[in-house]
Amino acid sequence: MSTGSPELNALRGVGGLGLDAVRGIGALALVAARTLLGLPRLERRELTRALVQFGFDSLPLAMATAALAGVIVVLQSGLYIQRFGARAFLGWASGYGVLWEFGPLLLGLIMSARIGARNAAELATMQVGGQIEGLRGIGLDPFAILVAPRVVAMELSMLAMSTFTFMVAILFEAVAALLTLDLPLRTFFGTFAHMLSPLDIAGGVVKTGIFGLAISLVSTAVGLSARGGAQAVGRAAASAVVQSCAAIFVLDFVLTLVLAGWMA
Repeated sequence: MSTGSPELNALRGVGGLGLDAVRGIGALALVAARTLLGLPRLERRELTRALVQFGFDSLPLAMATAALAGVIVVLQSGLYIQRFGARAFLGWASGYGVLWEFGPLLLGLIMSARIGARNAAELATMQVGGQIEGLRGIGLDPFAILVAPRVVAMELSMLAMSTFTFMVAILFEAVAALLTLDLPLRTFFGTFAHMLSPLDIAGGVVKTGIFGLAISLVSTAVGLSARGGAQAVGRAAASAVVQSCAAIFVLDFVLTLVLAGWMA
């Protein structure tokens, strides 16, 4: 039960949040540093397995999300495009929205639940079961064998999936514009090609890559910090999703400000 004045209790609450934030940043920095040190001794078989698990197996979900996102963007933006008589600009508007915002953000949120939760749960299971401590006991580095391959695989998977998801989303946007607004494909892709530059594509890929790095580091830090029994595994998976999503929204705000100003 709290004691003292409301102001003192509020100050304690703020101080506690500050300490938790510092601990979290410290844990992420430690995971990032240990992963970098483990890269030269990275376990290639674990990397291959992680690429299949995190990348290839996630492709159907990423493609389905991209297709739905493309159709929704056209249906939503089409209402305003028609109201202002600017149908010819739909290719530019919907392409810009997918490349800069909806594509990276939706892919990051979906993958935080798909690969972030799985990574945290697996590492938490090994941590609780003593397997990670066992590797240290026989002189092996868990970061080189388990962590570094997973971080690299998640980053490569996110970058590769961003390319596929952008292509699928734009293709479905064009088809949706043709079927719902009777906008010819030539007009859609004409404004898309003339008004968007390679920098717009690069901005979306950079965002997705940074989101992927955030998911991998957050889920790894959460998984390795798990303590207790089987319940700790469930808590780690749920916490990884929540913290990854929060990190993605904060990074999206910062990156949008920085990249939009730099590429303007």
